[in-house]
Amino acid sequence: MSAVTRAAVEETLSGLIDPNLNADPVSAGCVRAIDIQGDRVAVQLELGYPADQFKAGWAQMLKMSLEQMPGLSSAEVSVTTDIKAAPSKAEVPTLAGVKNVIAVASGKGGVGKSTTAANLALALAREGARVGILDGDIYGPSQGIMFGVPSGTKPVIRDEKYFVPIQAHGVSIMSMAFLATDNTPMVWRGPMASGALLQMITQTAWDNLDYLVVDMPPGTGDIQLTLAQKVPVAGAVIVTTPQDIALLDARKGIEMFRKVNIPILGVVENMAVHICSNCGHAEHLFGEGGGERLAESYSAELLASLPLSMAIRLQCDGGKPTAGADPESQIALVYQQLARTVGARLSVLNAQGSAMPNIEISDD
Repeated sequence: MSAVTRAAVEETLSGLIDPNLNADPVSAGCVRAIDIQGDRVAVQLELGYPADQFKAGWAQMLKMSLEQMPGLSSAEVSVTTDIKAAPSKAEVPTLAGVKNVIAVASGKGGVGKSTTAANLALALAREGARVGILDGDIYGPSQGIMFGVPSGTKPVIRDEKYFVPIQAHGVSIMSMAFLATDNTPMVWRGPMASGALLQMITQTAWDNLDYLVVDMPPGTGDIQLTLAQKVPVAGAVIVTTPQDIALLDARKGIEMFRKVNIPILGVVENMAVHICSNCGHAEHLFGEGGGERLAESYSAELLASLPLSMAIRLQCDGGKPTAGADPESQIALVYQQLARTVGARLSVLNAQGSAMPNIEISDD
């Protein structure tokens, strides 16, 4: 019987691609240890993104592949996660209690940006991450409603300085809606709104979050620029519909983030297709393929394409977005994949420029 070697184990591991990283675990630097004991091998992998809904199946696939190796009688594969903080920038101070800030933005309103932000936050939490969401839409806050926070809820003030975020569905939430009544319009000029946003994000007692999802207001004005320049945003997700007008405005949003050197994690296309509930006929009401073309034109990735669905609307209006309300539905699974992909893209960005960890080998 031929002896099992490190090279053979690595070659076998290299034959399987992590769909979230689009790379095999060896080249992606996920292998932490390989322990060979005669005809048995134990492999330890560490993912840099949350993957509670994925890692058990991934470990099983790798185990089955290893056990096909000549000379190997058994294999064990363990998969853990370790979410790193985004590298600090000299010109932007770090945000206390937050490892990664994700901006969810759009060029115009009405494209499902807040819905995407809410479901992304919930899906990241379901994958095992500590998650918060900041409702940055000062003029039209909606995350309180989407997360089912009762009207009139106010955050506790800690040390006469910090807001304690509201907890709902395992996510920490802060919104202007918690600081004003439902019927109070924010009749503020740009600098006042920008200052309020900055105060909310820096004076909220975020509790060791892996990700803070910021639901940005639509457009590319003062508030967006303030966030981009004053907050350490690790990456941006651009939300659009296939409609030409929405795509035009989405391009402006992408260009804004590029000018301030914030990476574009990808594009989410909402309302891509409508499926008739009676006959099953599919119709592209707002055009077809617009999100994919937008992503391609900026060498970005189409992260998700979601249908025009009454269920998404009803669940958000009912205070429990799809990723939490119906986690096994096809739409919720799309949001879960979106969360893993966003986390994986950030892990790659955060690792760039840093040395890869050493692989420990024990070969007896």
